[in-house]
Amino acid sequence: MDASDLPDPEGISPLSWRLLRVAAGYEQRAVEREIDDLIQAHLSMLESGSRSLSRARRETLLELYAAELTAEQVRAIVDHF
Repeated sequence: MDASDLPDPEGISPLSWRLLRVAAGYEQRAVEREIDDLIQAHLSMLESGSRSLSRARRETLLELYAAELTAEQVRAIVDHF
């Protein structure tokens, strides 16, 4: 999936972030290993809605998940959740 095809990270709900991670086959600790300086607690807070990450971090996270999913899968999760 091309980065230009990705939805705007600003519009992704906490539940959608969690569903994208799970659909892409990642556990929180695995994401922590993939992205430098991102810790599991940051993901938990993003997915619970209690804290957001910087736009750059959310874009990196979305690109990581989108590499494992089709454009249709990403769009369905973001649009419906």
